[in-house]
Amino acid sequence: MMQKMIFATIVSFLVCILLGPLIIPWLKKLKLGQNVRNDGPKTHLKKAGTPTMGGIIFILSLIITDMIFSKWDKYMALVLFITIGYGLIGFLDDFLKVYYKRSLGLTARQKLLGQFILAIILAYFAKNFIGTEVIIPFIKREINIGYYYIPFIMFVVVGTVNSVNLTDGLDGLATGVSFMVTAFFALIALFMFNTSLTIFGAALTGALLGFLKFNRYPAEVFMGDTGSLAIGGAIAALATLTKLPVILPLVGIIYVAEALSVIIQVISFKLTGKRVFKMSPLHHHFELSGWPETKVVTVFWLVTFAAVFISFYGIS
Repeated sequence: MMQKMIFATIVSFLVCILLGPLIIPWLKKLKLGQNVRNDGPKTHLKKAGTPTMGGIIFILSLIITDMIFSKWDKYMALVLFITIGYGLIGFLDDFLKVYYKRSLGLTARQKLLGQFILAIILAYFAKNFIGTEVIIPFIKREINIGYYYIPFIMFVVVGTVNSVNLTDGLDGLATGVSFMVTAFFALIALFMFNTSLTIFGAALTGALLGFLKFNRYPAEVFMGDTGSLAIGGAIAALATLTKLPVILPLVGIIYVAEALSVIIQVISFKLTGKRVFKMSPLHHHFELSGWPETKVVTVFWLVTFAAVFISFYGIS
């Protein structure tokens, strides 16, 4: 199983490296360029026109690798369905943005409707597959949350998906943070002897590492909502099916910080008319405080690495 995991990571990485030079020119040819917020950091204006929807690259790498290494049982079918489902929501959102040359694709209500439908599907089948127990890190106990399981998982899934989406704002940020998180869950699945989840997590880790070649500063391509929503769905599915949704606020601490910064900013401005941060999500606050983009990304990567290490300790 360890050998399969390593091979799946390597193969997915190589497939992504090969697909990038084929798909990126195609995205450029279709003029699927990124629209940049006018109220954002001025250094981002030069990013306008960079191809978006690059999440297609690592999603294809993930699917191809899973087809090679997986036996396609119920676990693989569910995590792939959820990942592709969220990817399709993101794809439609991205397509509408670039087609109509605007910053808004799907409305918030439309996106949330699709997200909640997929979250219900994941929660329902997870309940049938693994029951309603969740593992509590550090105390290393399972608790049965019974009737609260489906609404709890729905909250976790939608929250994770949107938090990953908010994190995708700098070159290589969401990609680098996420490959560490998916590697964590791949190893957890390995220790649980779940072959399908191990292969899936390894394949996604390899694909994200391959995508990082094109997405790191200065980015040749952005993942878009196509990629960020797919990653969020995949991570939420892995956390749910390994019975570790409770570990997500720790292992995904950057996702949480990004989401909280937006929530705090909105609440503060509505109640007091003042902003807590120079700009949200959090990575923009550090940029406007004078940090170079590469420094923000590196620090957030290091924080994630430390969080992954602590998370391993919490469940070992």
